[in-house]
Amino acid sequence: MIRVRFVASDGIGMREVDAAAGDRLLDVAQNDGQPLEGTCEGQMACSTCHVIVAAEDFERLPPASADEEDMLDLAVGATRTSRLACQITLNADLGTLTVRMPPGHRDMQGR
Repeated sequence: MIRVRFVASDGIGMREVDAAAGDRLLDVAQNDGQPLEGTCEGQMACSTCHVIVAAEDFERLPPASADEEDMLDLAVGATRTSRLACQITLNADLGTLTVRMPPGHRDMQGR
């Protein structure tokens, strides 16, 4: 089991959920009601599932692909530790993963 901590964009609110190895972070976040749109459903055609990974966890993830880096260039509030949640598959070695919601996002569904 992997413990995922979702920190609100204001840095104050936090929720912790358990996830299984092999789960995709986007699915875990959406199942928990986190504000990640994931408009392209994980096809890496948008940046609406952008999260900011805690610095201490960032290096433990596989590096982002060049395509993911290109999509992150379009993300609002991207940082050095930004990733697309659709591209993070949780593995048992993580133990815990902390991600913060970005300060804003592009609403591709017009809501």
